[in-house]
Amino acid sequence: MSSHNRDTKKVAMQQIVAFDAGGTSTRAVILDRTGACFGYGKAGGGNPVSSGIPAVRASLRTALQRAAQPLGPGAAGYSSAVIAMAGASVRTSAEMFRDGLKELGLQGALVMESDLLATFFSGTYHTRGYALVAGTGAIAARISAGRLDAVADGMGWLLGDSGSGFWIGHQVVRAVSAALDGRGPQTSLCAALLAVLGIDPGIPAFFQGRTAAAQQLVDAIYALVPVELSRFAPLAFDAVADCADAVAQDILARAAGALSATLGAVAAPAVKGPLIFGGSILGRHSTLGTSVEAAAGGNAIRVLDGVAGAAVLALRHAGSIVDAAMFVRIHETLAGLRNP
Repeated sequence: MSSHNRDTKKVAMQQIVAFDAGGTSTRAVILDRTGACFGYGKAGGGNPVSSGIPAVRASLRTALQRAAQPLGPGAAGYSSAVIAMAGASVRTSAEMFRDGLKELGLQGALVMESDLLATFFSGTYHTRGYALVAGTGAIAARISAGRLDAVADGMGWLLGDSGSGFWIGHQVVRAVSAALDGRGPQTSLCAALLAVLGIDPGIPAFFQGRTAAAQQLVDAIYALVPVELSRFAPLAFDAVADCADAVAQDILARAAGALSATLGAVAAPAVKGPLIFGGSILGRHSTLGTSVEAAAGGNAIRVLDGVAGAAVLALRHAGSIVDAAMFVRIHETLAGLRNP
């Protein structure tokens, strides 16, 4: 083997892969042990519960292939990989995905990690603190020594996810149904929701005393998978911003209270550290996030997703110490790949 080939193989074996496998998309980043990211790819959903194991396998492979594509032929060869995935520790194992990734060059360890840890480490390199994620679902965690020390909620639409996008969307639908038949106050949410569903509120009364609009609302909502109610959450934020709708304001105030309670459930006086916010509800809608932040008594760091944190976890598993300089390098080089 020539010295050039030996050097190429040595460099390849220093490459590490980190995956952030979420319900909507799967992201892969290739980096070296210094924290420099030089490959980034994105594919479909990576949650085994919502997408299924075969689809997750395909998403992981596609994301890695896209991350490796700019590196050219012969570059693949990864010394280790981490997959940050929701509920991975109880529902899946790394072995389910090893063969597909081995075909793409994985030559070492494959480790499953929690997406909560990835969210936390996307915002900080410190190993103690708190994470609160509110997207379609909602969950909070206390982190100690770089591991999950306590978790609250994240129990799904039937048992919890209080304050989440699903929860807010559900409250919007309930408020509109109550307004349509006189059980609740009138709200601008009625016109907004009916428009989204393509229901004409002016249709004459339906049979058995119920308006056509109310009956069509019932039919439309029960035709959905429950978690799809999260698509109606933005209506509450829009109603507050556009006309300070009192019903929408009440929904968001209760959502903020629920998220604060979830975060409070994992709080421990002995554990001090940064507070990381993740998920669209906290990340995109500052009013609700500000309320939760104020209730927590601290400044929260908002992150877009968990891919940078997955990179931190991959480095830690590879034996690297992620300090402030390396953390900055991860974010700067990753940003260059995501926004060329």
